[in-house]
Amino acid sequence: MGEQKAKTISVASSTPSLALPLPWRDNSAMTHQFSTSYIKDSVDLFRHYKKLAERAIEQCPDERLFTTLDAESNSIANIVKHMTGNMLSRWTDFLTTDGEKPDRNRDTEFEDPPKTRAELLVMWEHGWKCLFDALGQLSDADLTRTVTIRTEPHSVMQAINRQIAHYVYHTGQIVFLAKHLAAQSGKWTAVTIPRKKSAEFNTKVASGEASQR
Repeated sequence: MGEQKAKTISVASSTPSLALPLPWRDNSAMTHQFSTSYIKDSVDLFRHYKKLAERAIEQCPDERLFTTLDAESNSIANIVKHMTGNMLSRWTDFLTTDGEKPDRNRDTEFEDPPKTRAELLVMWEHGWKCLFDALGQLSDADLTRTVTIRTEPHSVMQAINRQIAHYVYHTGQIVFLAKHLAAQSGKWTAVTIPRKKSAEFNTKVASGEASQR
């Protein structure tokens, strides 16, 4: 991972087919698990919100992935490109280098996104792999170690919290956009608890039929 460049967010030549299901179903059966491990729960949270964004992206029509609502807004594709750039910068050599890599160009992350869904998904997976590879090398004993982001010291715990909050923020944007754009054609399935289904969902969680994650 030490040789991975933070600004390298180009897509590979081999991309998943648009006609195939999403290629990341390895965490589709993940459920909430009681844990006192901060690292484990952080990984579980990252996987939960990754899956949430993916379920929204899956429902968004191909051409709408590149739609902006106004001049100040970002498309889903641009948000994905930005999140990938952030992940590669923050999680490459996480413990030993500053989280804002000198070769990162943040401003360009909001310009010229990939042109197809397949390319976008490859980019998305590239960023998340960097994150999960970095977290996979940590234990709770590392939480008090110091890392820097833009030269500011953070404990490992603070740095992880910062990134959870950041990615959840952008996941919310992705879900909002995908719902708005997909619902225009009448094709949207709720990615969280559906309207007027809270009581039913509570019952399913209590009986073990469903999980809050």
